Amino acid sequence: MESTNALDIQALKAIVKESVREVMREKWFKFFEMLIPYVDDNEQTDVEATFHPSDYEREEFIDVTGWLGAPL
Repeated sequence: MESTNALDIQALKAIVKESVREVMREKWFKFFEMLIPYVDDNEQTDVEATFHPSDYEREEFIDVTGWLGAPL
């Protein structure tokens, strides 16, 4: 009887842990969204017309894709 209770407790812990991770991930995405300034279509078009990656040397860029950990 105790082994069943232990299994149930471990399963419950795993479920709670995963649920907390999901909520934290959602909250982080909302936080990141708040940090990104709004750009309307006209402003975005202006930025794209003014700046282009080919105008810059590759060495001037830093790859930040790994800074936030594994992809979701």
